[in-house]
Amino acid sequence: MSDIKTKKRKTWKNPLAVWGAKGGNHEVPTPEWKNPHQIWRDTKAFKVPTTKIGRFHYEYKSSNHGEKIWNRLRWWPTRRTILWTQGVYNRKSLKPEKIRKDKRPIFWFLSLLALAIMPFILPDGYKNSLLTAGGIFGIYASINLCWTLVIGTAGIFSLATYAIVGMSAFLTTWLSINLGLPWWMLPMIGMFVGLAFGVIIALPALRLDGFYYGLLTLGLNELCRVFITTSHAFGAASGGLYGADTFVNDNWEPMTQTIVQYYSGFALLIAALFLFRFVDGKRIGRILKLAPEKKEAFAEASGVNYKRARVTVFLISSIALGFIGGFYAAYYRGSAFDIFSFHTVIMGLAMITIGGIGRADGAVAGTLIIVVLDRVLVELGPYRYIIIGLIMMFTILFLKNGLFGIRKQFRDWRDKKKGEARSSRLERGGEMLPEQATEIDNKDEIYRKRYDKMQREFLKTLICDEIIEEHKQKPLGQHSEALERVCYYFRRGAMNDKYVVKCEVPFKKYKIMALSGVRGRSPRLVEDKIYDTVEAAYHGLFLRRIQDLMEA
Repeated sequence: MSDIKTKKRKTWKNPLAVWGAKGGNHEVPTPEWKNPHQIWRDTKAFKVPTTKIGRFHYEYKSSNHGEKIWNRLRWWPTRRTILWTQGVYNRKSLKPEKIRKDKRPIFWFLSLLALAIMPFILPDGYKNSLLTAGGIFGIYASINLCWTLVIGTAGIFSLATYAIVGMSAFLTTWLSINLGLPWWMLPMIGMFVGLAFGVIIALPALRLDGFYYGLLTLGLNELCRVFITTSHAFGAASGGLYGADTFVNDNWEPMTQTIVQYYSGFALLIAALFLFRFVDGKRIGRILKLAPEKKEAFAEASGVNYKRARVTVFLISSIALGFIGGFYAAYYRGSAFDIFSFHTVIMGLAMITIGGIGRADGAVAGTLIIVVLDRVLVELGPYRYIIIGLIMMFTILFLKNGLFGIRKQFRDWRDKKKGEARSSRLERGGEMLPEQATEIDNKDEIYRKRYDKMQREFLKTLICDEIIEEHKQKPLGQHSEALERVCYYFRRGAMNDKYVVKCEVPFKKYKIMALSGVRGRSPRLVEDKIYDTVEAAYHGLFLRRIQDLMEA
């Protein structure tokens, strides 16, 4: 005897059979009865896995100015306000309030104030080394601010920044030694040297761009290094050229000299910040932001000379870099060959990459991180370069625009998660697309779609070979409960793309059409198959509806 048990088939009996209905389905096989309320219970129990994030972005709100005139401080000589303040009304109390939309000036003021009072709060044991590193930070931050103007604002991928600074430093040092020029003339002469080198480097930018221009400028930097290191006039035998006039008096105490150097680097940083603000925030910077990469044709069509604006920013940055080169010579009484090295270029590129390309705060913050790791944490040895490499790799792989792009990146991620959570709560498991759920204002339409979705899920469980065979035997008339539920759902469907049977020749030729649902627009032919009887056409239409239901 076989151990396999035959599953007992359910049979539906037609309740009208006792009245002697002719041609009806008296007894037909039917699937197992299923509770239609179970789908509703499953839908209510469905929970969307959401991330715990805030619904609203918290912003500090201060009291309004009341009846007083609202005076706003502005940046001289522009009309741009120092603090971007927006007046709003509280949603609950309806009281007027003020929101500081741009808090960067506050952070800049606090950061620069901390740098200004740094010599007075540092411990005596670390003051000398930290102030020395602070002076180096001011010089390199100024260089990176000018480099940010070239790469970020002008969009020119130049790697010859330190070549301009180095050539200006060496030439001004040579002039100071041989002609006896005072220290205050070195930055002025460096500006002309930077302008000359800027013109030479800017000419290829009219023809080249991107990676190839970067290789060209990197080769130019190496060419300057080889020329200086092999020239006896620039100290080829001593590893550098020293002996220029300086603003630091040798008769001062060592701590006084360190403090003067620190504040001179700090003053250079302030001047570079004002230059960045003047170029990036004024008309020429806005022109370059109007026509970003690959939209030069649009800029030219709008009457904007895009190439001229880029070259202008490059020349202004070159003049500033020449000034920094002259200041560098007066700061160190000369210059070493390391300023041309590939190590210096990579460190500078890491500074602006970690902080964020195109942002002044990113250039300053990135410079601070690299200087602390490279000049302060010297006891780490070669491991500090591994740390710098790991930070740079993490920044490139996971951050869109450096450390100062984290805030915007986090807000975008939070808005994305908020949209996903909101759409998931509305869709309840897939009755509509997420972007549709957030755009529909009529909540009745959402619940109608939710109910329709639950019905479809329940009807899919009823589709089996038994009801298909039952419909084939008797397309019209009394049916079993499962087939009746499916047919009722198909019959009350919308007129748009609803299937109908078209009679080509009575009792001989039938086709399946689809209604357009639009007044005056004729139906479309669904398939070329011709049915001999109307019952066969009804069953073919039924099969197509089942196929659409299972694929929905």
